Amino acid sequence: MIDAVPVLETPSLTLRGWRETDFEPFAAFWADEESAHFVGGVCNRSAAWRIFATFFGHWTLRGFGFWAVEDNASRKLAGYCGIWKPEGWPEEELGWSLFRDARGKGFCTEAARRVRRYAYEDLGLKTLISFIDPENAPSIAVAERLHARRDGQFELRGGMVDIWRHPSPAQCHD
Repeated sequence: MIDAVPVLETPSLTLRGWRETDFEPFAAFWADEESAHFVGGVCNRSAAWRIFATFFGHWTLRGFGFWAVEDNASRKLAGYCGIWKPEGWPEEELGWSLFRDARGKGFCTEAARRVRRYAYEDLGLKTLISFIDPENAPSIAVAERLHARRDGQFELRGGMVDIWRHPSPAQCHD
């Protein structure tokens, strides 16, 4: 399973398959109110384990998913980024989240650009969306740096989120 996840490189990051040793920082992310606020909220270790296992399984079911994002300088897990389409999603979503100590370094934009290129060039997708809570200013800023544009709303987890549509493959110049 892990071997089936392609490794993607950027100047600062390695996007790779998940390892069981990634669970401790992953669980810490989900236990932190600030970190987990916009991705479903805080959860205990057992629920974090189920999310972790879902990230593994999504690759098997869809042939794409979230990569573990590793900082090349420190070799520490920095967060996750990838393509997500669980049951009920209208389209493939480009999603991202960073761990607290990895924020403010441009990692989300760098990882998302690389994942988007993979989605278009390797998977042949023609469009991507990102669901972003209207109060999530850091993610909105990432979407804007990626030249995504607000394109409606979607009901998610009992609330409305904005849909940010990414430029098509022909419109991307990154």
